[in-house]
Amino acid sequence: MTGIELPQRKIIHVDMDAFFASVEQRDQSKYRGKPLIVGGKPQERGVVAACSYEARKFGIHSAMPCSTAHRLCPDAIFVPHRFDVYREVSEQIRTIFWRYASEVEPLSLDEAYLDVTGSAYFNGSATYIAQAIKQTILAETHLTASAGVSYNKFLAKIASDMDKPNGLYVIKPEQGLAFVSELAIGKFHGIGPATEAKMKEIGIETGDDLSQWTEADLTARFGKSGYYFYHIARGIDDRPVQSNRHRKSVGKETTFQQDIHSIMELKGHIKSLAQQVWAQLQRLKYTARTLTLKVKYANFQQVTRSITQEEGLSIDNINALLPELLTKTEAGELPVRLVGVSVSGFEQPVVKIKQSQQLDLGLNDVF
Repeated sequence: MTGIELPQRKIIHVDMDAFFASVEQRDQSKYRGKPLIVGGKPQERGVVAACSYEARKFGIHSAMPCSTAHRLCPDAIFVPHRFDVYREVSEQIRTIFWRYASEVEPLSLDEAYLDVTGSAYFNGSATYIAQAIKQTILAETHLTASAGVSYNKFLAKIASDMDKPNGLYVIKPEQGLAFVSELAIGKFHGIGPATEAKMKEIGIETGDDLSQWTEADLTARFGKSGYYFYHIARGIDDRPVQSNRHRKSVGKETTFQQDIHSIMELKGHIKSLAQQVWAQLQRLKYTARTLTLKVKYANFQQVTRSITQEEGLSIDNINALLPELLTKTEAGELPVRLVGVSVSGFEQPVVKIKQSQQLDLGLNDVF
């Protein structure tokens, strides 16, 4: 009995370039081309959440005390973080990933693994798919991303760091072992500073050095991680890309400082919420079929009222249906402390990708 031979995995790791800082520079032209630090203030005890590439030239990096960053670059601009904005942009980027990949595994707001094994786009070339994803992100968000392409997660992750910013680096299956052999141990994803120091104490400086150790010896020295170290030293990583499915609804809600009794006033608030929800739905490029109104009364009792249409919702539908849903609650009879509007029942549009799209990669044999 012979086993079934699975196709060679094709994994892409996409990492947005200086994500928080790049969003700020995109939204505020006065920050562009300048050392920008997101999070904290120069005189406070906070730490740097993110910084622009202009700030990195001064040795500034995330998690550095803001006071140290200010000392390294007195002219740096400090701005507060806007996590709500970053999350919205991140969601927009993830919807782009799903157009191309069968599985998407977000690691954070600004990076994810994509499995494009078996994709029909660009004749199945993960390299061309990665380039198309980068181009789509730039066109739709005005932000740049770097991508690493390889046959497993470990190598794809390392590859995405090789050509930043706005880079694309490919490690083909036949190149994996040689690449890992020459890689400095400190560059291995999953080997932090403390483990790196321990390895160097016993003469492990590169991937080649690491490959000289047996799995038993590595496990004896580093515990369960020894199994992982043994295999990545040989370019082996069988971990699958595990999807964290994208959101099932988009919504906005507001809590009033004072309870509201007026139906007309409530209609004004839900119309404003509807505009915000619609704007986000447009950014995500989704079509929704279900509309839900949430009402919480002053006594904290909460009710929801929903309606589903065969056809996708439009902003006119939403504005017409919300007052009808409001009449099915006790708003006007009971004081209201919170209202919320959400849409669900998503359908992603069919995305037509130009297979003849010109992608100048300078590569003859594309993985």
